[in-house]
Amino acid sequence: MTADPQATIDRLLQDNKVMLFMKGNKSFPSCGFSHEVVARLKQHGAKFETFNVLADPGVRQQIKLHANWPTIPQLYVNGEFVGGCDIVRELDESGELVALIQS
Repeated sequence: MTADPQATIDRLLQDNKVMLFMKGNKSFPSCGFSHEVVARLKQHGAKFETFNVLADPGVRQQIKLHANWPTIPQLYVNGEFVGGCDIVRELDESGELVALIQS
């Protein structure tokens, strides 16, 4: 568990263009929603990093406050909150996800 969850979040968002806070990791998602977002990102060849919120309860709680979004996974691009699984699904189906992750 990190001493300063917000500092951890800030660093991850600064260091990674596409960042996914999820349950598990991109190799082994631990929930269906996280798995779906990872699959959609991989399908488009996105270079992205993940943070397993199950490994750090402080970050898990703080990320929900950070974006004022109650659920996990949460996708960020260029430090900006994009949304959870439903929003990523909608963006992908409309063709907007590709443009977003390539921006």
